[in-house]
Amino acid sequence: MAKQRVEDLDWKNLGFLYRDLPYRFKAEFKDGEWQEGELTTDATMYLSEAAEVLHYGQEIFEGLKAYRQKDGSINLFRPEMNAKRFENSAKRMVMEPYPADKFIEAVKEVVRANEEFVPPYGTGGSLYLRPFMIGTDPIVGVAPSSEFHFRIYATPVGAYVQGLTPAPYLISDFDRAAFAGTGQVKTSGNYAGSLYPSVQAKKRRICGLFVLGSTRT
Repeated sequence: MAKQRVEDLDWKNLGFLYRDLPYRFKAEFKDGEWQEGELTTDATMYLSEAAEVLHYGQEIFEGLKAYRQKDGSINLFRPEMNAKRFENSAKRMVMEPYPADKFIEAVKEVVRANEEFVPPYGTGGSLYLRPFMIGTDPIVGVAPSSEFHFRIYATPVGAYVQGLTPAPYLISDFDRAAFAGTGQVKTSGNYAGSLYPSVQAKKRRICGLFVLGSTRT
């Protein structure tokens, strides 16, 4: 995929898509400690075919946004809350938490490095940031990884839901997460289970799903 050029963007019609921006942040946990993180231009990750994340889904992620202000400055929306949830998700998924202060600073580094891709004030767009962590050990039996890769990428996006026009929704019998399971954390397995009912809803021209708690209340 070619690197995104800022001059090719239509700020008012961004959609909610991935675009390969110049910089992202990466850090690795190995030998019992987090290595020093850094910005990189390489959007490719290299994993063993037996990497834990590929078979047993040891992965967590977050999503937050940076907004251009009227005076041209850039604000992040409560990154400390995302850092805290990321820490809680890591503990639940038996992963080494990435320090909250370093998490927030890494987010800021990615925004600064890709500043020209923060949509202009008044366009309705924002710079979406996706921090995530995966277990990378080559593992055959079910077990937690001892090594992890933390990364943050960014992409300019429009509104996730367009406008305030009333839209139909579907009540479904599918559950996304089990009672006393992982529904309270942001891990990939929760979302993989929602793909089938989401596709079925779209076939019926339903715009989305509301997910209730595991007791359906």
